[in-house]
Amino acid sequence: MSQGWKSTIIVLAAAAIVSTPLIWLLDSPDAGQLAAASIQSGVGVAALVWALFQHSGNRTDDTAIRTGQARASREGTAVTGVKRSGGRSSGSAKAERTGDATASGEGSSAVSGIDYT
Repeated sequence: MSQGWKSTIIVLAAAAIVSTPLIWLLDSPDAGQLAAASIQSGVGVAALVWALFQHSGNRTDDTAIRTGQARASREGTAVTGVKRSGGRSSGSAKAERTGDATASGEGSSAVSGIDYT
């Protein structure tokens, strides 16, 4: 679910929780109005909880399978697999049989698999 839809559902759920039941309850409700206000508030809370537990639409899945050799030198970086700059992503990452990654020289690095840096 995209962040826009999630925000819209949260706002509408909050409005459903507060608006009509509040108006009904302030006007000396009878038993039917009290029951309807309770049901409407319950549905609003359920929609709010549902929206909060939905994953965002920015999920990415990365896969690297049987990549070739990579070499790095002079402060370079070699990655034979998946590199996720800035840390972890919301999706899955998978690397299989990525091959060799070789680094030579000061400050260089090599990763054969998944690099989260």
